[in-house]
Amino acid sequence: MMRKTVPISAFIICKNEASTLGPCLESLDICEEIVIVDSGSTDGTLELIEGYRERGLPIRLIHNDWPGFPRQKQFALDQCTSTWCLNIDSDERLDDDLRTELLALDLERSEVAAYSMRRPDYLPGYGYPPDSVHAKYHCRLVRKGARFDLTLLVHESLIVEGEVRQLKRGRLLHYRNLSLQEDFSKLNSYSRLKAIQSHQRGKTSNVFKIAFKPLAQFFKFYFMQRYFLCRTPGFVFAVSFAGYVFMTEAKLWRLGLDNVPAE
Repeated sequence: MMRKTVPISAFIICKNEASTLGPCLESLDICEEIVIVDSGSTDGTLELIEGYRERGLPIRLIHNDWPGFPRQKQFALDQCTSTWCLNIDSDERLDDDLRTELLALDLERSEVAAYSMRRPDYLPGYGYPPDSVHAKYHCRLVRKGARFDLTLLVHESLIVEGEVRQLKRGRLLHYRNLSLQEDFSKLNSYSRLKAIQSHQRGKTSNVFKIAFKPLAQFFKFYFMQRYFLCRTPGFVFAVSFAGYVFMTEAKLWRLGLDNVPAE
């Protein structure tokens, strides 16, 4: 029985993602092409990829030394051969409704420049939040001409010219199932890059930003986006992102001092 596919090149950047990549690849079997750019995996990721390729997934595996998040993403996008390209991370996967939605799109006749999709985070101890909890839309399915903003060091984003339409059905599931130590380590790394990025753009911080921006972030997640509905896991999630904002602002303040490291 032939697979039903959609004319999309999915592209993934990875390094040592053997623990999460499998479900991601399985959800992409509707794509005509899957481009994976690896920057030096040693944990069995390459063997896992080869196993899925032997099972028939249309995978092209390419090695590229790590140049930073946006440049690696742009390199992967440049390798795609389809007109439409799907930006997806190794710890994400398309749910069944989103797969159905993509298969139903008439991309050859579409006049929009890109499509965005909801992306909820997995909460350890709870699972994926219900639809009543806010899930931000992320622009992920784009025409080949889209570009990544290479001035960013973290939280890379696509630059799209034209209409971006929201896909209302289905979700891009982010399997963020880390230990607290792993989670805070990753947020600490991201906060460093975010602080450097802001410092390079001439931004500064002060006691008021350090004190109140984390509180505002917690209020936004826990109350406005309704993570309180997820009980303790939702509280921990909101606090962790408030901590990320605190670390970013504190490091940005430290970067403004003479001869004092930001870490």
